[in-house]
Amino acid sequence: MDVKQYFIDLVQRQKSGYDDGICSICSANAFVIEAAMEFGLKNNCPVLIEATANQVNQFGGYTGMQPADFTAYVQSLAQKIGFPQEQLILGGDHLGPLTWSNEPEAEAMAKAEVLIEAFVKAGFRKIHLDTSMRLKDDPQDQPLSDETIARRAARLCAVAERAAKPGEEPVYVVGSEVPIPGGATENEDALAVTPPENLDATLAAFRAAFHAQGLDEAFTRVIAVVVQPGVEFADNTIIIYDPAKAKQLTDHARSLPFVLEGHSTDYQPTSALHMMRKDGIAILKVGPALTFALREALFALESMEKDLYAYSPAGGYSRFSDVLEQKLMQEPKYWERYYHGTEGDLAFARRYSLSDRSRYYLEDQIVKQAMRRLIENVNAKPLPFGLTSQYFPAQKEAILEKNGSVNAEWLIKERIRDVIKTYY
Repeated sequence: MDVKQYFIDLVQRQKSGYDDGICSICSANAFVIEAAMEFGLKNNCPVLIEATANQVNQFGGYTGMQPADFTAYVQSLAQKIGFPQEQLILGGDHLGPLTWSNEPEAEAMAKAEVLIEAFVKAGFRKIHLDTSMRLKDDPQDQPLSDETIARRAARLCAVAERAAKPGEEPVYVVGSEVPIPGGATENEDALAVTPPENLDATLAAFRAAFHAQGLDEAFTRVIAVVVQPGVEFADNTIIIYDPAKAKQLTDHARSLPFVLEGHSTDYQPTSALHMMRKDGIAILKVGPALTFALREALFALESMEKDLYAYSPAGGYSRFSDVLEQKLMQEPKYWERYYHGTEGDLAFARRYSLSDRSRYYLEDQIVKQAMRRLIENVNAKPLPFGLTSQYFPAQKEAILEKNGSVNAEWLIKERIRDVIKTYY
């Protein structure tokens, strides 16, 4: 598939009045990626998988993967599932100096250039240029100007253009009116929608900066602009899309040669997601809601495990939720800035927060060992429909369609797929 043409066609169809769109899967979790690919296979649609600069970078990120490693990893999952490589789109999200924002511009941007080059050379074709964060030597008492943001982004775009193979030039996403990757750190009750004039100022600054770098042709491959359409989630809050509040923005955007990209669309009801697409927010990013569904499935399987075994199985109970909690307590760095309140509040959030910071611990070897034990224990026994229906009621119809012949892995991925389905 020609990735550039796919997104150009998406923009054109949106501008022609169709509500076409694509869900952007922002997760490195194998269950999530496999579930997305199986959905794509069944529905004959491309799958867009994105990695952030925090997840994946030249130093490994928190996943331990460099961009080429992530590409190989996702491609190996596609091969396992039988998903066609030509239907797979890789995207880089928030690519810029975010990870090095505590360093001066010279050092931070030099590292960001290496990051961009590595992503493009690894086959990432959808590149979100995000240079909106203040660096160490920027004034700390005011936001960056559009001109500074655009100048830095154009510098990174030039690197991407040099790194791209002929005929495989990336498409770009600009703009960054979003919280830091991973969701908001505080619960919010209201959210300001991007004013049309801010959108125009952003685009004018980027167009001028690209022109100054001789990147006019590259600017024609800017296919989307990140905006704040009034959606967000945090620890226990969801701000649902309100078309009326976003109307000025979305009406104005219809006249522009781009679509809008919505971040943090996790937990939005199906009706809101469909309305967002209808309003021109054609790229909808989701991540924590998918691993939240994974965590729900794992907790449900643990309850099934206890019902299946009146006495401890041969290898012992998995104790999955206890093992996960112990790991979160031992290494609180991924959740302590996001969760607030009493010890009871924190314990509840570690299990059930919509921010789902527990996802950062699922690749830990001890946690993975408990997960494997859980899956093995559940799969070692027949799974009566009455039991699967009890703990996976939303998947009841799909279980029946398989004549009840399901296993733990299928139940996990079906729970995740039910989230993905809401985006289409």
